[in-house]
Amino acid sequence: MKFADFVSPEAIRAELAADDKESVIREMVQALLDAGKLDAGDMESIVRAILNREELGSTGIGRGVAVPHTKHASVDQLVGTVAVSREGVDFDSLDGEKVYLFFLLVSPLDRPGDHLRALENIARQLHNETFCRFLKQSKTREEIRQLLEEADNNQFGS
Repeated sequence: MKFADFVSPEAIRAELAADDKESVIREMVQALLDAGKLDAGDMESIVRAILNREELGSTGIGRGVAVPHTKHASVDQLVGTVAVSREGVDFDSLDGEKVYLFFLLVSPLDRPGDHLRALENIARQLHNETFCRFLKQSKTREEIRQLLEEADNNQFGS
């Protein structure tokens, strides 16, 4: 699975305004809503589902990265977005460090394979220091989209 299979380019945020965990999640879910990938009536239950997932254990996986995610009945295909925080956010990360790179996923209840493949792709790409450094330095939605495309094409050697 590639980023192009689930990341909505219109929902990418190059500069998050949020400065805490719940606000990050809300801003990213709102970005998917604004991009037409989610219905407004489902926003609160999706945010709540992601926050409930966070209570099981932080998706702040360390090294400045978090991958908040959930499965939800309102979507019929995997949707996601990417966001960058300039200042970093305390996301209860496993290493205790601030998070700068966020990948948010919402997947259908009946497609766990897609959900896992997307998480695997994200994890694989995030092991590449060059990719992470460039992503952190991105200033625009288009720069982020281009980096994701390059990662999909294995241009970072992942």
